Amino acid sequence: MRRHPRSQPHGLNTKAKILLVDDRPENLLALEAILSALDQTLVRASSGEEALKALLADDFAVILLDVQMPGMDGFETAAHIKRREATRDIPIIFLTAINHGPHSTFRGYAAGAVDYISKPFDPWVLRAKVSVFVELHMKNVQLQEQAALLRLELEGSPGGSPTGLLAELSARLAAVEEAVEAITRELDEMSDGVPRSVTADHLERRIRRLRQAFDALDHPDASDATALPSQG
Repeated sequence: MRRHPRSQPHGLNTKAKILLVDDRPENLLALEAILSALDQTLVRASSGEEALKALLADDFAVILLDVQMPGMDGFETAAHIKRREATRDIPIIFLTAINHGPHSTFRGYAAGAVDYISKPFDPWVLRAKVSVFVELHMKNVQLQEQAALLRLELEGSPGGSPTGLLAELSARLAAVEEAVEAITRELDEMSDGVPRSVTADHLERRIRRLRQAFDALDHPDASDATALPSQG
């Protein structure tokens, strides 16, 4: 299942959605208090099943997932998320009140987590890590918008190259490239040796494909100028 495009375009001021998954209401309340300063949309889920339903309805920038939950625990929930094409690239931060040592941490990363944090955690550190993934998500949205604009312009300009818009979008893409490079450097610094985020790698691949499309339009004899990268 693939994510369906929204009927209305994302604006640069559109808030990102952050999914908070924990079976204890007091933990959800604490997470909301910590993350409220980010001024994004916080969505609660009190179980793994409820989280999976929420993921069917909305796009999320990041998921904060409790490990110890009755029924479907965090590891099983993460496995379901990573099996879905539409959600596999959403970063997951595991939160746990129990530290079972390196084996448990390794299991978290093996399940697809970008981080594994033991409670009690430093609120500032958690907020900083979440903010990085929110920013990465926003850049991904910008990239989707620019590719969509270029597609529309090409469809409306058969047999010609939309040089004016192309130059503008190319400049915007350069700004996104620079921002994403800075964000991924920050992620690498925060990872403490953990493999870098799949989300960051996915976004960088999409940027490379869109840049190749721009280059093809600038040099139409080199390749098919109408071949644009997919949105997935």
